[in-house]
Amino acid sequence: MNRLFAGIALTLVLTVTGASAAELDVKINALTPSVTVQTANGPVEIMRNQDADATIHPSYARTSRNCPPFCIQPMQVAPGVITVGEIELLEFARTGGKLIDGRTLEWYLDGTIPSAINMPYTQMADRLDEIGCTGSAGKWDCAEAEKVLLFCNGPWCGQSPMAIKAMLREGYPADKILYFRGGMQAWHTLGLTVVEGEM
Repeated sequence: MNRLFAGIALTLVLTVTGASAAELDVKINALTPSVTVQTANGPVEIMRNQDADATIHPSYARTSRNCPPFCIQPMQVAPGVITVGEIELLEFARTGGKLIDGRTLEWYLDGTIPSAINMPYTQMADRLDEIGCTGSAGKWDCAEAEKVLLFCNGPWCGQSPMAIKAMLREGYPADKILYFRGGMQAWHTLGLTVVEGEM
């Protein structure tokens, strides 16, 4: 696993992006100003907000929410599922990996990570054919399942953990699932590019 993350970090350092390091004051890291990902509507450059006075989106500024349902999620959502951070997500997306926004449609439409598709946790068990499984709910064959990365609103959001648990229950291989626990709250906190979700 350490080799995987070292390879991701090296690849991000070597990635050529649309903006040069000299043009951006606020970079993703010291050597990576931005990352370009492919979306259904063409390439989108992910970068950090360059406004030094920017603040977090109000939807993600609250520190206290009723639990349940807004309970703090574990770092490891399930055995075999790898939890990743922003740098690993960016490299996964840059290389064409499938990002899944596991939130309900209204959250997704309000703003998501560029290139993410919406597969709400409430529908996950019925839609595994969209990510490489064959069959139907309760009878999935996931031998050819795609590697996917799921996220939701953040450490207090249970939507993507519930989606992951549904996938595992239906036979999706744990080693084909990545989990971005920081979710949209961490994404917004770092000022990274957000796009409106599409129907």
